[in-house]
Amino acid sequence: MNRSEYFNYIEKKLNILSYRIKNRGKINLLDLNIYSETFFADLMSHLLGYNLKNINQIKQNTEGIDLIDENNKIIAQVSSTCTKQKIENSLAKEIFQVYPDFNFNFIAIVGDADQLRTKAFKNPHKISFNPLSDIYDINSLLNIILNLDISKQRKLYEFIKNELGSDIDIVKVDSNLATIINILSQENFSNIVDSPEINPFEILRKIEFNDLLSVQPTIDDYKIFYSKLDEKYKEFDKQGTNKSISVLSIIRSQYIKLAGKISDSQELFFSIIDNIIELIKNSKNYIEIPYEELEMCVSVLVVDAFIRCKIFKNPEGYNYVVTR
Repeated sequence: MNRSEYFNYIEKKLNILSYRIKNRGKINLLDLNIYSETFFADLMSHLLGYNLKNINQIKQNTEGIDLIDENNKIIAQVSSTCTKQKIENSLAKEIFQVYPDFNFNFIAIVGDADQLRTKAFKNPHKISFNPLSDIYDINSLLNIILNLDISKQRKLYEFIKNELGSDIDIVKVDSNLATIINILSQENFSNIVDSPEINPFEILRKIEFNDLLSVQPTIDDYKIFYSKLDEKYKEFDKQGTNKSISVLSIIRSQYIKLAGKISDSQELFFSIIDNIIELIKNSKNYIEIPYEELEMCVSVLVVDAFIRCKIFKNPEGYNYVVTR
């Protein structure tokens, strides 16, 4: 199920981040702590509908507070120290007098905060703070993520992958694409697909025409593999079966199937990827690879199909071939 794949990926990345922060802190390497403030601002905003910003953007070196959402009146601290003393030291800062009607959240990025939620805290400035609901740790965040609907899990997965994902391994992409093309190419079709170089201005025009600007980063990430995939298609087609045509036709069939059900262009785009992933995973000759690699390879195929006019509408005069 896609839900379990998304959650497992997110859970793995968040726990690895927490583990690295903890162990790097032991040797006084604190750079990840600094970067994590902005990361957790975005994460909490995704999860809870906040609009948290790093307070250093507004005022440098603010003690006791790392994040602020002025519209929702939230202030928060992101800390790798998960103790009662740490929270009380924060609550005692004079800065809290500036935000008397705000709610304080404490985000522990290392450690288990369960016991902290049962304690009473000294709160000299009487800031709004409920330990039971306003203290977060990795486990409590994961519990929220586990219960999100699948579309929100997907968006969060994309965010985590962009922030914490691995670098692309070209060798693995090349090998895995070969396997996946084999899996998807079980049927023969008669259409011929050319393989010219792409025109980025035309691709952007098609993105805008289909209201896919929110997907543009994904398309930009994977369109660089157009030539590599074209080589792979040619290599397989020399074997006598039009594998490139069959792969593109399968992707198109998923687009047609889903287009009648999904009106949102972004959701449609990613649903095509999800459906192709399921087809591959249910194939008898699929040799399992890490989900992140599988999703990457399928994204390459779907972006390529988008460029080649197989999915989504083309603006008038669309021509993805570079004029020579």
